[in-house]
Amino acid sequence: MSDCCSASCNPKPFPKKHRCPANGKEYASVSSTTIKHHIKEPWLWNAKDQGYFFCSDPDCSVVYFGQDNSVIEKAAVRTEVGVKEKSENGLVCYCYGVTKSEAKNNPQTRQFVIKETRQQQCACETRNPSGKCCLADFSRQ
Repeated sequence: MSDCCSASCNPKPFPKKHRCPANGKEYASVSSTTIKHHIKEPWLWNAKDQGYFFCSDPDCSVVYFGQDNSVIEKAAVRTEVGVKEKSENGLVCYCYGVTKSEAKNNPQTRQFVIKETRQQQCACETRNPSGKCCLADFSRQ
């Protein structure tokens, strides 16, 4: 009979933040599932049992990185990462295709996304490269 209270049954949680090996700034965690949805060849990626993180710095070529300081750069990602794009056509909301320009110039877009989010009609965890809800990004536009 196994002891389900042992340390092996309760794995140590990964840190919520970690420093990007390229720019040294601290960023929030992201799931490996999110990463798989955005990299060009997910079948070739060997996810390790470690924390992964999303680098939102527009001047850094790294998009994702692991606790072991492994990196996935923009060239290996099939999704255009809106926060890393200088263009007004960069996406803010990946579920509904709202661009930076639309978010800035049309308040109805944010209200629509709020309504859809409340109705659980979004898929931010997989569609947004950050794995987070986009609503906070609307205020940055």
